[in-house]
Amino acid sequence: MITNMKLRYIIPMFMAAVTMLVGCSEDEEKSTLSQIQVSQSVISLAAGEEADPADKEFETTITLKANGNWEFKDVPEWLTITPVSGGAGQQDVVFKAKKTTESRAAFLKLLCNGQEQEVNVQQIAKKVDIPLSTCEEVAKNGVDGKTYRVKGTVKSIANTTYGNWYLKDETGEVYIYGTLDKKGAEKNFLSLGIGVGDIVTVEGPRKDYNGTIEMVNVTVIAIEKSLIAVDALDIENNTVAKTGGEFHATLSNKGNSLDVKIPEDAKDWLFVTGINISGETSTVTFKALPNTGGARKTTVTFVTTSDGKEYTAETTISQEGSIVECTVSDFLAAEVGDAQYRLTGVIVDLYASDKQGKSFYIADHTGKTLVYRAEGFIEAGAKVGDVVTVMGQRGAYKDSPQMVNGTLEEVKYAVETKTIAEFRDLPDSKEQYYLISGTITEAPQEELDKGAKNDVTKYGNFDLTDETGSVYIYGVLKGWGGAKGQFGDLNLTWGDKLTVIAYKTTYKGLVEAVGVYVSSEKAE
Repeated sequence: MITNMKLRYIIPMFMAAVTMLVGCSEDEEKSTLSQIQVSQSVISLAAGEEADPADKEFETTITLKANGNWEFKDVPEWLTITPVSGGAGQQDVVFKAKKTTESRAAFLKLLCNGQEQEVNVQQIAKKVDIPLSTCEEVAKNGVDGKTYRVKGTVKSIANTTYGNWYLKDETGEVYIYGTLDKKGAEKNFLSLGIGVGDIVTVEGPRKDYNGTIEMVNVTVIAIEKSLIAVDALDIENNTVAKTGGEFHATLSNKGNSLDVKIPEDAKDWLFVTGINISGETSTVTFKALPNTGGARKTTVTFVTTSDGKEYTAETTISQEGSIVECTVSDFLAAEVGDAQYRLTGVIVDLYASDKQGKSFYIADHTGKTLVYRAEGFIEAGAKVGDVVTVMGQRGAYKDSPQMVNGTLEEVKYAVETKTIAEFRDLPDSKEQYYLISGTITEAPQEELDKGAKNDVTKYGNFDLTDETGSVYIYGVLKGWGGAKGQFGDLNLTWGDKLTVIAYKTTYKGLVEAVGVYVSSEKAE
């Protein structure tokens, strides 16, 4: 969100599931800020000595440059900012806080001309023993800005420069967003030598970032190296072919045993057929069944023990699958996951919140879904009204379903927008669709004499009228791929506004438009 952010969304392939869950939040991928700049985005305030009076204040000044009106948001009561808002130009901003005996932090939003800069204000009190909390206590009952100490196992590592990773214990997990090195500096995570499976104790402030609970810029208190680690899988990119088969995992194992845990939802296709332990090296043989559905993935856990303590390591195993061609309703009913789906439908709207301009809504006769940031969309020049084919995965953002990690494969029909008069002058063709809009009106007697009908309850036969003229609509499908005779399901009637894509025909001198529903507006 700011120029020195810790690559929050640049993560390895094995974290794809996370991107599916956060697909369409508020344009998280801004990398530069042209409208607002600050001399420093991490601000430290003194906490005071024991002899200091309780009302003693400590302050720090930064320089702010803005191209328009700006304002700080989410300012806590313990922090004073002067000024808290202002206009274009350069401005000194003073941050003040009174003496504290407890460390605290604030994560402020600085807004200017639609851009958002994050400013982290910290006030670190003298070192005190912080009681150990569980991941669940931090995630469910924690207070933003308060410092917590948590001990758990490293589940996975998302970024090895800043140190973004997942810590889990027996109660749950918490996301570590930034890890300080032994000297308290950022961007030196590798110097700590932390690996997946290690048991680590950390301290840091809690933050709720759009529903994701994080501990930010943590200090590492202790590291207990794991006695087990996955060295290699003999399948490329940890992915099994669709046809299935055997493969092997090689592990370094300094413990006294080895147990392999496969999640319940993968036990119907993935099995352990052998375990061989030779000194400090273990080999596990797996078998995967053929996959006749979409792509699938699971996380396998390896467990060893020593002196009554349990150590774990994990690896992700994927299996290739077929691309599932389906309707929008079937796609929406599918589970979030790695399976690939192919949808064909009409672009009915663009998703304006996506500053990259790659997101849109696609609809067929069964429903509508958001396609979030489809590669190839901009290059194809696709627009509202076009009939397109897209492929991607079933994702969700805050329980709202969407297609993610998608690609626009084909523009089946590039649809031009026409007035009614322009449409009437077009040559007849069932291979070219046009976007037309107007008011649903009754066909006049002269059209009825040529075989026209007035029907808004079943097939959708009527005139569509705009300021340039009228054309007879000979049937409207309620969506791409739909059957005839379902127009009544749209609950439209005389006087309502209607937009369709349609091809032009002529029958016994009557100019006709055969349409597919795109959008509508009820008459006032």
